[in-house]
Formats: sequence, structure tokens, C-alpha cells
Amino acid sequence: MFAVQFDRFGPPEVLSVGPFPEPHAGRGEVRVRVRAAGVSPVDVALRAGRSPSGDRLALPHIPGVDAAGVVDELGADVTGVAVGDEVFGAVDVSRLGGASAEFAVLQFWAAKPASMSWEEAGAGGTGIETATRVLDLLDVREGTTLLIDGAAGGVGSVAVQLAITRGARVIGTGSPENQSFIARLAAIPTTYGPGLPERVRAIHDGRVDLALHVAGAGSLPELIAITGTAASVVTIADFAGPQLGVRLSLGDFGGEPHGRHGLAAAVALFEEGRFRIPVQEVFPMEQAARAHAFAERGPRQGKIVLTAP
Repeated sequence: MFAVQFDRFGPPEVLSVGPFPEPHAGRGEVRVRVRAAGVSPVDVALRAGRSPSGDRLALPHIPGVDAAGVVDELGADVTGVAVGDEVFGAVDVSRLGGASAEFAVLQFWAAKPASMSWEEAGAGGTGIETATRVLDLLDVREGTTLLIDGAAGGVGSVAVQLAITRGARVIGTGSPENQSFIARLAAIPTTYGPGLPERVRAIHDGRVDLALHVAGAGSLPELIAITGTAASVVTIADFAGPQLGVRLSLGDFGGEPHGRHGLAAAVALFEEGRFRIPVQEVFPMEQAARAHAFAERGPRQGKIVLTAP
């Protein structure tokens, strides 16, 4: 099969598209012929050699954890899906990649709605499940005021929408260039950086119950100050969080082996017109280096996607 891959760490130019051994579906997994695959910040960091998880990689490595495609192989004990079905989801995230290829093995998935484009589907898997996991952990519900620090990226833009469908009021931080994008997601926008408590008080007259920290590092003390307690803050991006009493939530999706409840709920909301998967830019797989370079430049507004030929 063909695959986007890199055999050394470095700039986007280390990426190439070439032959790679085909994967096969294991127990509880399905293989898809990929139509679209997402590009995440973790993919960029791994390729550049900036992630401590890079020590676990066997090179050459195929980046990408999110994919959408047509099922062409079923693993043992898989039910409720058939060869030829259109699905979207994610690979085993512990492998740190494998999605940006002709074939990818999905560990969890959901049926792709007919009205959902391949590009949207390829962007959705881990962002939806991550956002659902942390909103559950924070117990976001009707009447909650939630601050999402980093509301414009792949996870943040999904978390904003899912929190609002739960009845929460959402304040979202982002770069100056992303303020209108955050507002279109129906959050109250403000910029991130020093002075955040003062800016939040200026736009919100009342208590901020909870905070979700999605991107960057260094703002956790301000989020604690805004909510009043470290127990009200969850981070998915700052490994120093536990030192401050902040819960750190990583890629443990838990639950049943496929069809995690986040994907199923998001599909229902999508079909009701209450949720969308923001896609910022689309590149063909043979232009993966351009996609990674675009991702490094920012600002992010949803997800960057690669499409298969």
C-alpha cells in the first residue's frame, strides 16, 4: 500500500509518500480503505521530534490517528458493521499513528452519516472522543458556565459545540485572528494570555464554574483563579497540571471496544444540525509536507485533513 511516512525526525520535508506493509484488522478492529485522515498537533510534534512520545516510535512511521473510509476487512468478534460500510473513527492511539495511508485499522468507529463529507469525517474521531471524555469528567451540564482555553483548534472547536448542546454557556479563548471563528461556534470569545481573569470579568458577569485547558501551557494558575479551585479545571495539554492539583486527561478512551458513546452522540447531533466538524484546510496525501507546514504556521480553526487518491 502507499502511505505518508517519515524515517527521521525533522521539518515537514522529511515526509514522503511511498510503499509500506499493509496492516490487518485484529480482534475487535476493522480495516478501512482510507478516504480522508486528520492532521493533529501531536502528529506535527512527533514528526518534528518535539514530543517525548517520539522515543516509542519505530521508524519509518505513518502519522495520523483519525481516519474515515470504507470497511474492507473485519477483525474477530466485530459485529454491527460489514465490509463496504462507510465509517469514521480512530486507530489505536497508543500506536501514535497509522491513519495517513491507503489502509488504516480503526480501533473505534461509527457509521458516517450520508450528509457528512469525507473531509469532516476524517477530522472527527479523536477530537470528538477527547472532548466528550473531558466534558464528562468535568460534569458539564445545563446551566454550567465553562471556559475553554484554546477553543479554536480541533478539540476545542468540538468541545465548544458539545458543551453548548449540553446546555452550558461557553467562554472560549483564542488568538486575535480566531475571535470571529469562536463566536460563530456560539461561544463568547476572548483572547488568551496574561490578564485572562480581567478579560473574563469584563465579558461575563457571574461565576465561571469550570475550565478546560486544551492548548499551550502556562495558563493553569489563571484558570484556577477564574474558577476558584484546581478541582474545577481539567487539562489535556499541560503535563504540569497535577503539580497544581489540576486533573490531566490523556488519550484513555475507555469503555466498549468500538463505537464509544462520544461518536454515536455526535453523529446524532450532526444529523439534527446541532453539530459540525470544522475543517480548516484540505490537502491530498501526496502534499502531506505542505499540510504539516500549514499546521505549524497557524492559527488553527478546526482540523487540517489529508485526502486519499
